[in-house]
Amino acid sequence: MNLKGHRVVKAPPSVYYIPEFITLEEEERIIERVNSAPKPKWTQLSHRRLQNWGGIPHPKGMIAEKIPEWLLVFTEKIGKLGLFGGKQPNHVLVNEYMPGQGIMPHLDGPLFYPTVTTISCGSHTILNCYCPHQSDEADTQSVGDLKVASLLLERRSLVVLQDDMYTEYLHTIAEVHCDTVSGAEENLDLCGGQYATGAELQRTTRISLTVRHVPHTTKVCIKLGR
Repeated sequence: MNLKGHRVVKAPPSVYYIPEFITLEEEERIIERVNSAPKPKWTQLSHRRLQNWGGIPHPKGMIAEKIPEWLLVFTEKIGKLGLFGGKQPNHVLVNEYMPGQGIMPHLDGPLFYPTVTTISCGSHTILNCYCPHQSDEADTQSVGDLKVASLLLERRSLVVLQDDMYTEYLHTIAEVHCDTVSGAEENLDLCGGQYATGAELQRTTRISLTVRHVPHTTKVCIKLGR
């Protein structure tokens, strides 16, 4: 697949958006597999729950684990796009977002190759990207006034963030039950559906597959904590 025609030209470099990257049957299979995972595979956070496949990223190196066959189908499909400097993706983070759940503004950080790819299943969402600024009260990053991109992520789509969009800009998902299409979403011309300005899109449960490459892996047991 040639990504050139899928670049979101209205956003800072570099964002790519591919609607219908997977089929309806593949989407249903992903949701079924994620929901049938053993309970210990889930990590419960305050606003969502998640699964790690391929290992747990760590500054000392990720102990690589075998990715199951049902996920390899999608990591290999993304790998064929040549997004990871000649390497194949080796880590999948599965996030479950119920309606009203989102994620705080953040950077994915240096543990990963500077490219993040995400498949959305079950529901759309809107991903907002901001310029960070240093807070006057603490040496932490927070969202500034400048939104650099707003992306409508449809069911079964793939979004790719690289370059400045990976290293410089925070990305976040608002904690809302319904998204309103503003008409200013930078990828609307690439979306598979047609969306009128002001249209209200009700969220349902969304399963996202965030597929990345962890450069530093190890076969040695990592001692965590103290």
